Amino acid sequence: MRSVASDDSTLLVAKARAGDREAFGALIEAHYDFIYRIAAKWSGKKSDAEDIAQEVCIKLATAIQSFDGRSKFTSWLYRVTLNMVRDLQRAGGRRARNVDAFALVHPEDDPGGQEEATTAGEIWAAVRALPDKQREAVMLVYGEDMSHAEAGTIMGCKEATVSWHIHEAKKTLRGLL
Repeated sequence: MRSVASDDSTLLVAKARAGDREAFGALIEAHYDFIYRIAAKWSGKKSDAEDIAQEVCIKLATAIQSFDGRSKFTSWLYRVTLNMVRDLQRAGGRRARNVDAFALVHPEDDPGGQEEATTAGEIWAAVRALPDKQREAVMLVYGEDMSHAEAGTIMGCKEATVSWHIHEAKKTLRGLL
């Protein structure tokens, strides 16, 4: 899950927080693939993942000051990336409403429905449609193969709460699929 050893990350984070640009660059370089992988998994689109990864790297220049070391750097970075995914999805939701309105007016230009999704693709699409906390719990536990405790750390809640979100997500998915 991590690109660099924990001690190396700790040293780079400390130097980056102190304003060392080379350390910040090395930190980004060491964790870029991690950021991109998270963004790709959560957004489901390569182009969105690239945008998200770039935005996270830009945001880290100021956000690194808020990292207090109480959790692993990668857990904190996961949360920052996940927040950026949510921001993009909210903005995308507004754009999607505009596209849907356009499709109603110009149905011949609507490219939707031309490709059938695979069963796994349909399942992950349904997961992406779940309410935020349920989606996060399912993606962390099943998509990232994390324990409920690890997912709770990233989500900022207790392990039991993660279990409850997964239970609710399963009930919702049964109705959707």
